[in-house]
Amino acid sequence: MTQDQIILFSLFGAVFGFLLWGRYRYDLVAFSALMIGVVVGVVPVKDAFSGFGHPATLVVALVLIVSAGLVRSGAVFLITRTLIDASRGLGAHIALMGGIGAVLSAFMNNVAALALLMPVDMQTARKAGRSPGLSLMPLSFATILGGMATLIGTPPNIIIAAIRGEATGTPFAMFDFVPVGGIAALVGLAFVALIGWRLIPVREDAEDSRTTLAHYIAELTVPEGSDHIGKRLGELDGEAEQADVAILGLIRDGKRRYGRAANALLQAGDALILEAVPEALDEFRAALSLDFSDTRRQEQLTAAGDGLDVIEVVVPGYARITGRTAQGIGLAWRQNTVLMGISRQGRRITKQVRKTEVEPGDILLLMCPRDHGPDVTEWLGCLPLAERGLSVTANEKVWLAIGLFAGAVAAASFGLIYLPVALGLVVVSYVLTKILPIAELYDHVEWPVVVLLGSMIPLGAALETSGGTALIANALISLTDGLPAWAVLTVLMVVTMTLSDVLNNTATTIVAAPVGIQMARTLEVSPDPFLMAVAVAASAAFLTPIGHKNNTLILGPGGYRFGDYWRMGLPLEILIVTTSIPAILMFWPM
Repeated sequence: MTQDQIILFSLFGAVFGFLLWGRYRYDLVAFSALMIGVVVGVVPVKDAFSGFGHPATLVVALVLIVSAGLVRSGAVFLITRTLIDASRGLGAHIALMGGIGAVLSAFMNNVAALALLMPVDMQTARKAGRSPGLSLMPLSFATILGGMATLIGTPPNIIIAAIRGEATGTPFAMFDFVPVGGIAALVGLAFVALIGWRLIPVREDAEDSRTTLAHYIAELTVPEGSDHIGKRLGELDGEAEQADVAILGLIRDGKRRYGRAANALLQAGDALILEAVPEALDEFRAALSLDFSDTRRQEQLTAAGDGLDVIEVVVPGYARITGRTAQGIGLAWRQNTVLMGISRQGRRITKQVRKTEVEPGDILLLMCPRDHGPDVTEWLGCLPLAERGLSVTANEKVWLAIGLFAGAVAAASFGLIYLPVALGLVVVSYVLTKILPIAELYDHVEWPVVVLLGSMIPLGAALETSGGTALIANALISLTDGLPAWAVLTVLMVVTMTLSDVLNNTATTIVAAPVGIQMARTLEVSPDPFLMAVAVAASAAFLTPIGHKNNTLILGPGGYRFGDYWRMGLPLEILIVTTSIPAILMFWPM
């Protein structure tokens, strides 16, 4: 073993030791290891920051931005309303979401599949009152599993098909991976849905963070030409329940109708009185295509096109608005701001929201032009609540957002355009069409995750360049000498999985596939079972957040620590090996 190899293996050991310890944040640990590698000379200076321009790093950042655009457009709400029921048990929810994710991943890039479903899962977790960390990891694992089933589902399969073409003259076809990858995916999905999610640690701080949301009394108006005109108010209860909104009553011509008015026939201009948290209120508005209470001001704000902010402020006794109404102080025409709702310690509000006198202690939900929140808050004399990233859904652009995303994914899946370029074009399109305001473009990127990937990729490349991975391959060939076929395949899969948990799965495939072919030649048997073993094992990276881009994507939003992944990932990897070996020997005999 050379000096460079010793240093690199020591660096990787130290990185994983610190990450499992959890005392220091993962991005600081990885970046420190990269800097040490550069200083001691095992990572070339010219390659020190190559990881930050690596496609894997760019895909992670772009996917997070695209996900935000899908949320802002209402695409997430559309899927949530049609497929997901927040009242469903966690196990059933994971089974449904995992199944959808696996099917999508078989015919599109599994990173893109997770990009579409991750915000859906988080919205459902919010409505169900549970931590998103309980379901995001199962969803990530499901999308990885689904990619094993087809040629285009994951990069390792594409590489394996090409290497087989070079070795035998015939590459694997589109569905040649189904007999092994499909069976492994089905068994893995069953484990994730029935047992795996129970192994994820639940943290108290994640639970507590969901109990502080204020419920607002708010109004939404039925616009001209609405599909709901002529319906009874009570007919909207189903949509309201799905969005976690309570319909309290109806205002017509400025007057509150008697009681809840459930049997009243809706007319254009009617205002629905609602009680909900801000996110649920926005989802209900997007689902039914309703307007805010001040329709004229809403149209002016939307036409400006620079994006809207939703802010929450607390009213002190000395505030300008205390004892007065939003209409009375000219909030709309003076500050271009719409009062969306009032939270008043559980007491009901019977007047129109913008005609309700504001009291000390009220919490106001305001919609204003982007970046004007601090000015509006200061003018009112109110105190801002902690920033919660609230936004207004541009539901009139939902099909445009979905179409742009679907077109890019289809083009990338069929090899017409490189995936990072396709996602980059989606981001540019979202900004140009004002689906996603440019001012918040970078707010959705998990920068610690980007630093983690950007730091680890040069270290992984250095390990390969130094001959460290070849050293492992040669040792593997010696270790399996004289063993039966099933044992050889098992060792190959275990080592490939281990490498994939540390390195990029593409690099792992490039290293492990030639090793598999060499093993087949030594044993004088077909290389196909060895290539299939590498294909499945290279994708089965479930022990760490850096083994697969999907696991990296959920690290921040799920609130996971580095050591959380192996709890569900280790038994899943063991299950994949024990399931795949018999399937390989049955469908691809030696």
